[in-house]
Amino acid sequence: MAPFWPVVLQQDNLVLRPLKLRDKKEWTKLRQRNQNWFQPWESTVPDEFSDGKASFYQIVKNLRIEAKAQRSLPFVMEIDKKIAGQITVANINYGSTRSAYIGYWIAEEFAGKGYTPLAVAMAIDHCFEVLKLHRLEITIRPENLKSLRVVEKLGLRSEGLRPKYLHIDGDWRDHLVFAINKDEYNESLVLKMKNLK
Repeated sequence: MAPFWPVVLQQDNLVLRPLKLRDKKEWTKLRQRNQNWFQPWESTVPDEFSDGKASFYQIVKNLRIEAKAQRSLPFVMEIDKKIAGQITVANINYGSTRSAYIGYWIAEEFAGKGYTPLAVAMAIDHCFEVLKLHRLEITIRPENLKSLRVVEKLGLRSEGLRPKYLHIDGDWRDHLVFAINKDEYNESLVLKMKNLK
């Protein structure tokens, strides 16, 4: 069996790899440049539970802990050797559910070019084919039309609305739920994405 982590996935000029401490400068500049682009969709912590923003070092450390515990696959998205975003397979459960959820963000300058659906397809393929998970889930705010297009391209099944599901941009927000089970997964989603081009 392949090692759980670290793992690197690649399709053409898109690479999914672990976030590293040496990425700090590039990652920080990207986040600062795209602050307004991310804000409406970015998860937040309610004030009563917040103790300030985590440092880059704390973020990398926490991601490594979760990955080493086999609870998460925290990838940075790299396009043409430049950091473009992140995709995380999180809350991995192996017992009777064999499930996880996927979250992602991409910088504005890379959005709308097919990279996000391809990255999600790569993560789904890896989870079904290597980790042998049964179910993957993505939740999206109803107003996030670009993200809704990602799950539409991939053919994920809609499961309805979760009212006030996640704390986003300072308040509890409704999310639509999309999922795919292993028995609905007929072929590699990466191949499906390549056929859409």
